[in-house]
Amino acid sequence: MSDIAKEYQPPDWHPTWQLKCIFAVVGLLNFVAALDATSISVSLPTISDNLGGTATEAFWAGTSFLVASCVFQPIFSLASDIFGRKYILITAVVSFTLGSILAAVAMEFSLLLVGRSFQGVGGGGIMVLTEILIADLIPLRERGKWFSIRSGTWALGTVVGPLIGGGFTESSASWRWIFWINLPFCGLGLILIPIFLKLDTTKIFPLRESLKRVDYIGSFLFVASLTSFLIPITWGGTMYAWDSWHTLVPLVLGVAGLIGFCMYERFIATQPLIPLVIFNNVTMSVSYAGCFLHGVILWAIVYYLPLYYEGSLGYKPVIAGVAMFPECFTVAPISVITGFICAKVGRYRWALWFGWPVTILGIGLLCLLDSESSIPKWLFINLVAGIGVGTLYPTVMLAVQAAADPDYLSISVSMTPFFRVFGQAVGVSIGGVVFQNRIIHEFGDHPSLGRSALAYAEDASSLVQYIHTLPTSSVERSLIESLYAKALVIVWAVMCGIGGLALLLSLLTKDYTLNQALSSKQGLQGPAPDDIESSGSSAISMKGEISA
Repeated sequence: MSDIAKEYQPPDWHPTWQLKCIFAVVGLLNFVAALDATSISVSLPTISDNLGGTATEAFWAGTSFLVASCVFQPIFSLASDIFGRKYILITAVVSFTLGSILAAVAMEFSLLLVGRSFQGVGGGGIMVLTEILIADLIPLRERGKWFSIRSGTWALGTVVGPLIGGGFTESSASWRWIFWINLPFCGLGLILIPIFLKLDTTKIFPLRESLKRVDYIGSFLFVASLTSFLIPITWGGTMYAWDSWHTLVPLVLGVAGLIGFCMYERFIATQPLIPLVIFNNVTMSVSYAGCFLHGVILWAIVYYLPLYYEGSLGYKPVIAGVAMFPECFTVAPISVITGFICAKVGRYRWALWFGWPVTILGIGLLCLLDSESSIPKWLFINLVAGIGVGTLYPTVMLAVQAAADPDYLSISVSMTPFFRVFGQAVGVSIGGVVFQNRIIHEFGDHPSLGRSALAYAEDASSLVQYIHTLPTSSVERSLIESLYAKALVIVWAVMCGIGGLALLLSLLTKDYTLNQALSSKQGLQGPAPDDIESSGSSAISMKGEISA
């Protein structure tokens, strides 16, 4: 970092009431999208029974949201550059609303899956547009506060989702309210976004010229290839064996397609969907890797910890959701606190080097959980993991943006949630493979277990349902509950290793200053306020130099 860059001091900045209103709206939409992503998990058995769904369809009810959300995020970023943030954000909210309606009225599983896919597309768009807007409208020094609040709302929705889903399912209300509850918030967003989100679009090309700038071939290759890659990743070891052609063929095609996409973007595309130059910076590359690994660990906790409560401790889905509150009440507040501290000191690397060791410690403590664990024991252990994960939420985003070239800011920002969601999809898969191999090994050491138990051993969720059919006092149930916890210990151990890899990669992160001028292609409409530096002013590039 050059001396002149170090000496740059941004002017005092204070958010306007308009910006606060915008952030309140998109924050609420993020909470609803996160809520919907996880609330269906504990309700799937009831929904499947009600709609006559197969095990395959029940699997896709959860997976379709995640895959659609991941695949379309970079496309929303490109579209917002070409057509404007406001219209693309409205498109995302409309997609999420339409998906909620279709899922709520579904009388057969196929329509529910269509609705979940539309919700995933919209949810991914809401997520990525929120982060782009924060980067557009808020100086880098202050972004940590705002990113941490957004991360906190998403984390809150992720953890509270299973509780609300279980509550609707087990109460007199129908599971359909999981989807109906989204509509008032989506409607409010569709009303308020056009009112408050008035952006300067003078740098946007006319429609005909904009349509020519769309990377149609790259977008098709990306969507098709990534979908082909993610589908077998999510169903490998559960629906189909890893060595089955159902898994291997789409996986190989997906990898080949992604390689082809990278070659096309590098050598042919004139307006690439994802400019590969953003990966030339070491800090950005290791930060993206950190986002991916953070997603792997986060989703392993969100997915397998409730199964531990249900499978080893015998809790009902609603109580298992309540047991996730230690994460809820640490991840969100710690995320906010971290963001405010980063804004105060103007640095972020310290949070990486604090967050990853605490995360590793917290996951390591999860290895102590067994079928006899008391409430105080698992309560304390979960607090530690929540502190580590919460610290990392805003930090990796700041690392990317501090290193990013202003010319590629929107796509650089959008790749952060993309890699995190990508990691979430892979995290469940990694945990599933580890659990499956370990539980079969554990069962093999106890020939007394019946064949019916072995039949359910290939899937952690299905095994929970089998455990709950056994008498509470039966010897078989006690044994399986104990073996279930032992198998999850290996899952947590693997996640510790992944956290260790992330910590090593974080050592390559440069500590760029957060004192950089705001550079925005689509700032708030009207002249730049006195308390904010306009986009025409000088900005610090990703190399730490001053550029006009």
